[in-house]
Amino acid sequence: MFTGSMVAVVTPMNEDGSIDFESFERLIEFHIENKTDAIVPVGTTGESATLNHEEHCETISFVVSKVAKRIPVIAGTGANSTSEAIDLTKYAYDAGVDGCLSVTPYYNKPTQEGLFLHFKSIANAVPVPLIPYNVPGRTSCDMLPETVERFLPIKNIVAIKEAIGDVDRIKKLVSICGEKINILSGDDLTAMEALLNGGKGVITVTGNIAPKYMHLMCKAAIEGDRDLASEYDKKIAGLHSDLFLESNPIPAKWALYKMGLIKKGIRLPLTVFSKEHHDKLLESMKLAGV
Repeated sequence: MFTGSMVAVVTPMNEDGSIDFESFERLIEFHIENKTDAIVPVGTTGESATLNHEEHCETISFVVSKVAKRIPVIAGTGANSTSEAIDLTKYAYDAGVDGCLSVTPYYNKPTQEGLFLHFKSIANAVPVPLIPYNVPGRTSCDMLPETVERFLPIKNIVAIKEAIGDVDRIKKLVSICGEKINILSGDDLTAMEALLNGGKGVITVTGNIAPKYMHLMCKAAIEGDRDLASEYDKKIAGLHSDLFLESNPIPAKWALYKMGLIKKGIRLPLTVFSKEHHDKLLESMKLAGV
């Protein structure tokens, strides 16, 4: 099952908004060199909401090809329509991904029964390792621990990404799931505590900018070494906050541009990072050694 620092990678774009695959390849190599434990393309950070289906699928295939099995690829394949999520998940499975990340349906606010049947349907339709993803701050939908417990008999639901930012929620999920389903943090600010309390990894935004320290922090925390994990986490704590000075991935893409890894491109309705925040994020980047 998936563990460690799993980077919710940005989708590099040219200034006209087209996908910049040359920069994307450079970004993939950057993550592999810096020990990122898995790459997660076309999630929220990858601007999946503004990619059409053709671009979404092309990006998945590209990442699988360039990673070439050196580390796991977990493709974002969520949708607020169950049939659409199944179609995307089937494509990703056929493309050779190692797993799929599927966000809870957004906007239409399903019941807990609807959430259970949604993910059960995807898991039954496609034999890929599946990670349901709970992020109420974006979806207005909270997948409760009691619903997660119903996933235990479904063998290819292998992990849950929990982004509510509550360590008590992580503890409860760990208690419910034991060794059957890995609990992954989706909140960088609380990730260290989540891992020290039984979580097995984090699907991270900070890891885009400081993959080395994010990997080392995760490794130490999973091994139960609070002091070492804290030492690494202090270096990147500013990024945990400042990468959300504006909506993700606006700050992350600007930081990567400043690092010379990607171009400025981002798609409306997202806009280029506001100048008023530049100095604050630059200071956090310096503290993180990037």
